[in-house]
Amino acid sequence: MTHSTHTVTNQVPPLVGYDVFASDRALAEGVLRHAAAERHQEMQRELGELGRAAGSARVREWADQANRHEPVLRTHDRYGNRIDEVEFHPAWHHLLGHAKTRGLTGDAWSRPDGHLWRAAAFHVWTQAEAGHGCPVSMTHSAVPALRAEPEVAAEWEPRLTARAYDPELRAPADKAGCLAGMGMTEKQGGSDVRANTTRAEPLAAPGEYLLTGHKWFCSAPMSDVFLVLAQAPGRDADRPGPTCFLVPRVLPDGTRNVFRLQRLKDKLGNRSNASAEVEFDGTWARRVGPEGRGVATIIEMVTATRLDCVTGSAAGMRAAVVEAVHHAAHRSAFGGLLVDKPLMRNVLADLAVESEAATTVALRLAAAFDATGEQERHFLRLGVAVSKYYVTKRCATLVAEALECLGGNGYVEESGLPRLFREAPVNSIWEGSGNVNALDVLRAIRREPESLDAFLTEVGTAQGADHRLDAALKGLLGELADLDGVEGRARRLVERMALVLQGSLLVRFAPPAVADAFCASRLGGDWGATFGTLPPGLDTRSIVDRARPVA
Repeated sequence: MTHSTHTVTNQVPPLVGYDVFASDRALAEGVLRHAAAERHQEMQRELGELGRAAGSARVREWADQANRHEPVLRTHDRYGNRIDEVEFHPAWHHLLGHAKTRGLTGDAWSRPDGHLWRAAAFHVWTQAEAGHGCPVSMTHSAVPALRAEPEVAAEWEPRLTARAYDPELRAPADKAGCLAGMGMTEKQGGSDVRANTTRAEPLAAPGEYLLTGHKWFCSAPMSDVFLVLAQAPGRDADRPGPTCFLVPRVLPDGTRNVFRLQRLKDKLGNRSNASAEVEFDGTWARRVGPEGRGVATIIEMVTATRLDCVTGSAAGMRAAVVEAVHHAAHRSAFGGLLVDKPLMRNVLADLAVESEAATTVALRLAAAFDATGEQERHFLRLGVAVSKYYVTKRCATLVAEALECLGGNGYVEESGLPRLFREAPVNSIWEGSGNVNALDVLRAIRREPESLDAFLTEVGTAQGADHRLDAALKGLLGELADLDGVEGRARRLVERMALVLQGSLLVRFAPPAVADAFCASRLGGDWGATFGTLPPGLDTRSIVDRARPVA
């Protein structure tokens, strides 16, 4: 319709109907680089199908609906019976069901190159909507923790890894597929889970307990089963301490377990996903792993979820970069397209380099998950913690700059950027905030020196390829040689480790223009405090063209 006052021109067409996977050259090339050659064709087919769905108008509408119609807590039914259920919009079920039936909760543990495939799929699909990625991630990550108790794993692993979505609360044996959540932190402790007060009283049956206490944050409370920590009395351990337990929502006989949802959290972002405060009062549970060894039992789950934090943040970065580049390629200002303006191109190239570095390190870590050698296991120990710290922190800064590329249009909900911006900080907080991860890196360096050796071997693979990377590695080795008072500078040390790791990967695997821009800015010292301050002489046009989505 033409209005009498003006005709609408110079507006950017919607970014829909494109292949999220195939358009992401850093992701697609990374999959081919790390996967066995005989699996390339199958992976590309599956990821292409997922990518086309993620970029479709229908899925974008689901994402908008799931976030506009937030979950609602129903504590009681009409007759006053306690039900403790969370009601979701149908769009949420469409998104979560698509992820579950495509294998994002289970395939990593059973197929060759499974973690690489699954990381790429998670990267693609959560660009459509990130909130439902929380139960996807926890269901996937619960598997290695359950394996600490083979009998429990034999019962629950097939349910969690099944490619079937069933949102109804029923006896687990009657469901084709289940979801997992977790509850670790309490009011008084937060990340200090050893301060938890929830207690576990053993029953006569071996491995069975009743829990009494609370959880301050319980992720995805509509799930079928949860991994939680509680203080066990020490019946099977010399010293009592945090112990890992499996808590089902519905007991084997079909009755509801005591799992009282007090309220849903009113969160900054992640609005489509419910997070709850939970009370346990004689709640039936199964022990997973030895008494007093809950933290050690749960650590495998933490490692997997931390990798998802890295991958999810990389996905958020990519989604923001795609929107910014697409906008600049279609929007004219001051006599030409924004993408052709040198300063805007500097901003876009800087954002694209950051995004590619995050994606590249996420895929390298996923490939290490698939490997069986000790060297890769040791590299993973430090690589995940370092990347969890740095990549998740860079996400919020990048999304804010990408939003600004759209000007006032980016500040409007319809653009999708405000939702990305609200989502950006969550992965930095979840599974240990910045300080927790930085201190974890120091702990690994001191207690597991073989992990530092593996990390330095990995980054040293590119030694001699770029003088700026060589200088940065030399500086890092100097810092690692003097660990006196290191706790106060832990963040700076971990940041340097992350940059050297990303630089090494890009020098080896990225196009020369991308690697040159990264080394010149992040490692060469010629970089400002904001994006868009790449030094002169770089091939910014090639970098931006590489990042551009293609329908």
